[in-house]
Amino acid sequence: MNKAEKGEIIEEIKELIKNSSAMFLVDYRGVNVADINKLRSSFRKDGVTYKVFKNTLFKKAIEQVGGYDQLNNLLVGMIGVAFASENFVAPAKIIKKYSDDSQKLTFKGCYLESTFYGADQLSTIASMPTKEEIIAGIIGSVNAPASGIVGALNAVMRDLVSVIDEISKKKAA
Repeated sequence: MNKAEKGEIIEEIKELIKNSSAMFLVDYRGVNVADINKLRSSFRKDGVTYKVFKNTLFKKAIEQVGGYDQLNNLLVGMIGVAFASENFVAPAKIIKKYSDDSQKLTFKGCYLESTFYGADQLSTIASMPTKEEIIAGIIGSVNAPASGIVGALNAVMRDLVSVIDEISKKKAA
């Protein structure tokens, strides 16, 4: 690989970092090609980009971007990087599921926005609700008082109709 090719790869990495809200590092040692393809497919379905770069090129890129110093010590071995733009919980859920199932993929650490999370925090991140789940919860909370008011109004109307009906039955009798 010549210097120009290395420069292009570094620029690609920098672009991926700048367009991502999260970066997850995994050690994929022992994972076969078929499983890596399944993993990539799962990532792709959730809008996550999974790439494998030479560690030295990735180190140069994060040094040039700045702010990702804690990843330097993790760039040892066979490292894959999952870049998430919007749904930063998706890679954590996929990595955790695959890691639990196969015991081969090792989570090394991640950056969510500008905060670093170590390998011991994968379960916590994976258990977080997705952006869509949070939005649905907020909309449900906003709609709940409105539907409560509608229900109360319907109950008052129903009771009023019931009272009028009883009065009309008594007068008829």
